[in-house]
Amino acid sequence: MEKRERVILHSDLNNFFASVEIALDPTLKGKPIAVCGDPKERHGIVLAKSEEAKKFGIKTAETVYSALRKCPELTLVPSHFHEYKRFSKAVRGVYERFTDCIEECSIDECSLDMTESTALFGSGAEIAEKIRLAVKEEIGVTVSVGVSYNKVFAKLASELKKPDAVTVITRENYQNIVWRLPVNELLFVGKATEESLKKIGIRTIGDLANADEELLISRLGKRGRQLRIYARGEDEEPVKAVKAKEDLKSIGNSTTLSHDVSDVEEIKRWIYALSESVTARQRAADVGRANTVHIVVRNAQFQDFTWQTKVPPTALCGDVAKTAFELFSAHWPTGLSVRMLGVTVSGFDYHIEQLTLDGALNGDTASYEKKERAENAIAKIREKYGYATVQRGIVLEDERLNGLDIRGKKEEINPTSKNPKDEE
Repeated sequence: MEKRERVILHSDLNNFFASVEIALDPTLKGKPIAVCGDPKERHGIVLAKSEEAKKFGIKTAETVYSALRKCPELTLVPSHFHEYKRFSKAVRGVYERFTDCIEECSIDECSLDMTESTALFGSGAEIAEKIRLAVKEEIGVTVSVGVSYNKVFAKLASELKKPDAVTVITRENYQNIVWRLPVNELLFVGKATEESLKKIGIRTIGDLANADEELLISRLGKRGRQLRIYARGEDEEPVKAVKAKEDLKSIGNSTTLSHDVSDVEEIKRWIYALSESVTARQRAADVGRANTVHIVVRNAQFQDFTWQTKVPPTALCGDVAKTAFELFSAHWPTGLSVRMLGVTVSGFDYHIEQLTLDGALNGDTASYEKKERAENAIAKIREKYGYATVQRGIVLEDERLNGLDIRGKKEEINPTSKNPKDEE
């Protein structure tokens, strides 16, 4: 029996944070606006911008000071994360009218498997158009939807026409559409990979698709083979529907550093920032405490090393960061540069009553519970007023981490990376 062609959609809400702010305050419509952590602090960073602001060359993550120099009439708007979550949930409700196979890639992006839905709702393109109109008319924001037969091409299609558009990539047209694009348009190809590929004459996705597999492996390792598969449209990874919390095996976060780092104190600060995002997501997922901490470290030669250890069950940043840094210190050679860091927790117990690191040392659970209440309170403050409102002292010691919401570079172990280009 012939295998049925998959119908995969990738939805990407356009300028999401800025679009929500405009929906909440229609007087902002048509104006160049930038969402930032604290509009009064001009040394902050731009979290999102409107289409009008884009025309001035304003980019996400640039400083507010820089953005204002490009566009003096720029309207600065504070972030409202609780509203973004509310709008995201409403948009997901639209998706659920058509399928229950939804993989949340981030607060503003989802992969959707519509293979079984076409008999009821029409072709992939027709479903995408229905979603686009419903989101715009009912919720007041716009979405760009890519349609294809695999996740990689569906995501790529969603990037090709913005805002408020539907783009279809099929087996018949993908070579004409995809292969002409620069290689850095492909999933998982960031700046470092792009430079490595350019050195062997690969500049377009088509060049990558037709490159010698052994050459790619010699240059990029096993990742070279996987990128070639993506470029050739041979990706078969399924859309991973949301599982019950009992099925969630691990929660992790990793980031590629802006430069190779050998300074131990700087690495320690990054480990704390990563651990904070991991434990925040751990609490949000309501999976209980974790009894295992893992770290992954990539060196300048793109070699990955992983270590893990058992811990008294915990959901506290301090516990996870302390253990992660101890793992790093015990295994990583002094002075050797680090390119990428990752922290993961696993071994969740949903009904745990055991002592944590602090409790075991102090002989009671009071210290743990006090810290847990403090972290929960901080999480609520950040949800209402933005992540940058409250920062750990160790993070503030490094200006590159000050105000950075590292949650945007999140990666759950097992599911696909949420924002793959951040891995470069």
